[in-house]
Amino acid sequence: GVTRLLLTRIPFFKEVIVSSFSCDSCSWSNTEIQSAGRIQEQGVRYSLTVTSRQDMNREVVKTDCATARIPELDFEIPAFTQKGVLTTIEGIIDRAVAGLEQDQPIRKAQDEEVAGKIEEFIGKLKQLKEVPSPFTFVLDDPSGNSFVENPHAPQKDEALLVTRYRRTPQQAAMLGLEQDQMPADSAEDLRNEVLQFNTNCPECNAPADTNMKLVQIPHFKEVIIMATNCDSCGHRTNEVKSGGAIEPQGTRITLRITDPSDMTRDVLKSETCSVEIPELEFELGMGALGGKFTTLEGLLKDIRDLVERNPFTLGDSSVPGKAEKLQEFVGKLQEVIEGKTKAHFVMDDPAGNSYLQNVYAPEEDPELTVERYERTFEQNEDLGLNDMKTEGYEAEGAPGR
Repeated sequence: GVTRLLLTRIPFFKEVIVSSFSCDSCSWSNTEIQSAGRIQEQGVRYSLTVTSRQDMNREVVKTDCATARIPELDFEIPAFTQKGVLTTIEGIIDRAVAGLEQDQPIRKAQDEEVAGKIEEFIGKLKQLKEVPSPFTFVLDDPSGNSFVENPHAPQKDEALLVTRYRRTPQQAAMLGLEQDQMPADSAEDLRNEVLQFNTNCPECNAPADTNMKLVQIPHFKEVIIMATNCDSCGHRTNEVKSGGAIEPQGTRITLRITDPSDMTRDVLKSETCSVEIPELEFELGMGALGGKFTTLEGLLKDIRDLVERNPFTLGDSSVPGKAEKLQEFVGKLQEVIEGKTKAHFVMDDPAGNSYLQNVYAPEEDPELTVERYERTFEQNEDLGLNDMKTEGYEAEGAPGR
């Protein structure tokens, strides 16, 4: 016979090798699929709620080390019992039915009771193809190379839950991986992983998910980016916190804005950072706008929105004379954003956890000045450092226990 090989790419997935064999003598045919990539860093589990005949036509890549389950029937196709295949959910059920029917004549001759139970189970599997009621299809692959189609991609599919997980030592051994090659629980894993925890939306109080990621900023330090998206009311919010300790000295960063390209510089503004634009006689106190990791243009637009959306400054409750001055300020700020006006942008962070990108790094930036200074008693008080004791506190606390 002849085996044909085809290297193809599955949309929103990866490249796979599809092999097909057919025999002209006995008409036997077979198709297999192999991943064209390496074993992934994490395993993957797809859980699909099948509710219609249309769901039965979803494409499925099932590798030979993947396990397929239908919990409602207590049905499972164990790993390494079938070759890898590119098919549909209906195709997987048909393949399972064909495998069970294959030895039924021998079973009927040897043990009619067992054969009857298997025949009854085959009938249940065939009924599933008509989807009389919703059921769950679970595909679990420790190698991370299996796939269930999302027809709504790149949008989220509400019926399909995709979970990535760290392999157990047993699963790693099953895949032939050495234990020392497996990533251990460490900070390095957290840097490569988006962590998720449950929270409530600050606007409508509906349940929502917050994503958290550790990010290394070049020539600076690690920060934690948190983003919340509410599916109920559409509210979105993001916040940045420093991943390190408070620096020994405060930082004052001054940028002379001379070119529109300065607006693309990355900016990390921590919660303890204040912002000043001397030419506009503008100052933003620490705590306002929270922590942000954005561009200079994005931060200036947030400042503009903060002024425009305040009903006591430019809204119905504003004083006419004050509103005109603020409107004039917004116009001047817009000119700075568009690069029509040169100005100085000053960030003062007593904690030393703010950052403004040096586009000439590692060389000196002629337009950027970074000053380190000793904090005053008042600044240490605001940061809670004056009463903080990190040494010898155990001995003092012991007698009172």
